[in-house]
Amino acid sequence: MLRGLDIRDILIIDRLELEFQPGLNVLTGETGAGKSILLDSLGFVLGWRGRAELVRAGAGQGEVVAWFDLPAAHPARDVLREAGIPESDELILRRVNTAEGRKTAWINDRRCSGEVLRQVSATLVELHGQHDDRGLLNPRGHRILLDEYAGATGQLREVRAGWRARQAAHADVAAARARLEALRAEEEFLRHAVSELDALAPEPGEEEELDARRRLMQNAERVREDISRAHAAISGAGAEGLVSDAMRWLDGAAEHVEGRLDAGAEALARALEALGEAEQEIAECLDSLSFDPHELERVAERLFALREMARKYKVLPDDLPAKAAELAGALEALDAGVEGLSSLEAAAAAADAAYLAACEALSETRRAAATRLDLAMAEELAPLKMERAVFSTQISSGQTGPEGRDEVSFTVATNPGAPAGPLAKIASGGELSRFLLALKVCLMGESGGVTMIFDEIDRGVGGATADAVGRRLKALAEGAQVLVVTHSPQVAALGGHHWRVEKRVAGDMTLSRVTALDPSARVDELARMLAGDVVTEQARAAARALLQV
Repeated sequence: MLRGLDIRDILIIDRLELEFQPGLNVLTGETGAGKSILLDSLGFVLGWRGRAELVRAGAGQGEVVAWFDLPAAHPARDVLREAGIPESDELILRRVNTAEGRKTAWINDRRCSGEVLRQVSATLVELHGQHDDRGLLNPRGHRILLDEYAGATGQLREVRAGWRARQAAHADVAAARARLEALRAEEEFLRHAVSELDALAPEPGEEEELDARRRLMQNAERVREDISRAHAAISGAGAEGLVSDAMRWLDGAAEHVEGRLDAGAEALARALEALGEAEQEIAECLDSLSFDPHELERVAERLFALREMARKYKVLPDDLPAKAAELAGALEALDAGVEGLSSLEAAAAAADAAYLAACEALSETRRAAATRLDLAMAEELAPLKMERAVFSTQISSGQTGPEGRDEVSFTVATNPGAPAGPLAKIASGGELSRFLLALKVCLMGESGGVTMIFDEIDRGVGGATADAVGRRLKALAEGAQVLVVTHSPQVAALGGHHWRVEKRVAGDMTLSRVTALDPSARVDELARMLAGDVVTEQARAAARALLQV
């Protein structure tokens, strides 16, 4: 609910603070007194598009602050959370316009963009008037209004989910077809590549191992000759034999030198043991260097084949097994592609069927709701002296999408036999006001705590019709906050709270001010609205009579 509005240096308003109340709030005043400026100021702080020049002449900047009560479940809180703006039970909007035209906005003292401001304000305020293209006159919103009236939130969610599933399924089919076509274009290459790689059967690390074996075998003769000499030097005919002889000779002499040779003998024993170990290792190495002369040729041929295949497929030799697996997988995908594509096409067909079934159920709900809405509108139009007018909710087939496949438009025929057409084109000013009011009354259950503003929606009507308009506005305000800018005394008399907008001249400056009216002042204002410039006692009596109705 809109609790207050603080306006500073906007057009002909220097400083104005208003506090609004629940129920029906009416603003009256002579033409040109500044009622439209109030709406311009409110629209400015809400981020709506309006006048380009708003700053009062001579001021450096204009500023508007609006504050709202924000219940716990209000949809504005979702917008605030998504934008990272702190929440509280009071929502304060502030917007500044400099004389140079630069605009800056804040929500709860947090700087915000104009887009976020508009998203928040869309949950707070609705403006309805004869030239308003944001609300009920906007045909793009008629389907949304019908869905809200129908209570089709769950079905809409199902249709949107079906649409997403359908889009994803068809995307999978398109991707599979593209992959299959690409694979078919390379089928001959794939089959040849897989065949020759299978025949080669490369192993990870094989190239390095083969290269080491080839180098070893290439140098084997020279290396084996040197190792054989070393083996002869330490074997029984060489160092090992000499050490054995030395130990035997020392054993014979040891008993005559009283232990002086013990340490040397032990060292020779250790040396003999080490020579034995070395001789064994060298002998094993000599055995390993024995190879078939044809093996070198086979290793070289295998190594060449691996390296040649790696160059052919532009990979490292160690990556050949992975390349073989990749090409084999592509060939397998090609062979299984037709079956896989058929499966995806079946899934897409099932998604189509589920989506269309959800669309049909939603369309049925919309058609039933359209019938109820048309009947409700007929009941509402009769008290507004439009019992001969016909309101019709038209549903036609359109392109399929996440909201279904229905196009919805509200049409009217003002007289029997007259052709029906869009609200904004068929109805006259006064008729249009009443159509809009009746439609809003029918949809009021979906207002969601929004403050509704009606800008001279009673224009072009008077007498009993104006009274009927006022009573509908009063009924609408019983469950919501309604602000009405009106020239009709019958409407103004039904308001729970009344403000008069007037101009005054201070020096050479014209300023607008707004005054909250007490019961006595309210009688005078209604009398002025009834009688004009000269307020008579008869006009005051008529005003009192209106207030007592």
